[in-house]
Amino acid sequence: MSMKLSKKKRPSREEKPFKALPKIAEKVFDDKTVEVLVHLLNKGTIKSVDYPIAMGKEAVVFRCTAPRAPGGFVAAKVYRYETTAFRSFRRYMEGDARFTGMRNQLRPMIREWARKEYANLRVCEAAGVLAPKPIAQRENVVIMQFLGEGGVPCAKLVDVVVADPAGTLDAVLDSMKKMYKAGLVHADLSAYNIIVYKDKPYFIDVSQSVLLNHPLAREFLERDVENILKFFGKLGAKKEKEEVLEWIRK
Repeated sequence: MSMKLSKKKRPSREEKPFKALPKIAEKVFDDKTVEVLVHLLNKGTIKSVDYPIAMGKEAVVFRCTAPRAPGGFVAAKVYRYETTAFRSFRRYMEGDARFTGMRNQLRPMIREWARKEYANLRVCEAAGVLAPKPIAQRENVVIMQFLGEGGVPCAKLVDVVVADPAGTLDAVLDSMKKMYKAGLVHADLSAYNIIVYKDKPYFIDVSQSVLLNHPLAREFLERDVENILKFFGKLGAKKEKEEVLEWIRK
C-alpha cells in the first residue's frame, strides 16, 4: 500500500503545536500531573516534554524527547483531571473484570482510564495489532511509542491521500481481526483514530476498547466496521458489512 500527506495539512502539524503549548500546559499540568512528569524525567523515561501533537476533551498527547527510545522520541498521553468528558465513559468501564470496584470520583476514574489504555496497548502489542507500543504508565499519564518521522508526528488516516484503498482497508481489517482474536473490540474506530506510520495504519485511542464479554461489545464492533467500510467505500474499496463481521468473528 502507499499513502501520502495532503499538503494543506503539513503546516498545522509542524507549526501550530509550538504556538499552542503555553495555553495547553496551563490547562493540563496541574500539580499532580507535574509530579508524575518529574518522576518520569528523574527515572530517565523522558528527557523533556516538547509540544502537544494531539488534543481532545479528555486528554492531550505530547511529543517527548527520550534518547533511549527508538528514534529519540516517545508520546506522552496526559489525561486531564479538570474535565467532564469522563462522565459519559463509564459504559466502557463497567462490565470489565479488569477494573472492578471503580469509584465514582473523577480523579480515581481518570487514573483507571489511563491504566485501561496501557493494558489494552499491551494486549495489542502481544497480538500483533498495529498500534503504538506501550512503554510506561503512571497515574494519569501513559507513555507510548511516538508515531512520527524525524520528530514530526505522522498524520491521521483522514488527512492522507490513500493511493491503495483496497490494500489499506485489508490492513485495517487484519488488525481488527487480531484485536478481536485477542479478546478486544476497539469501540471507537474510525479514520480519525488511525495514524499512517511507515505506510501502515496504526490504531490509536484504545482506552475505551472493551473485552468481548462486555455487554456492548457486539454493538461497538458493528459500529467500528460500519465506520471503516463507510470511509473506504467513498474511496472505491467496498465490502459487505455482514461478510466482514463474520470474517472477523470466525
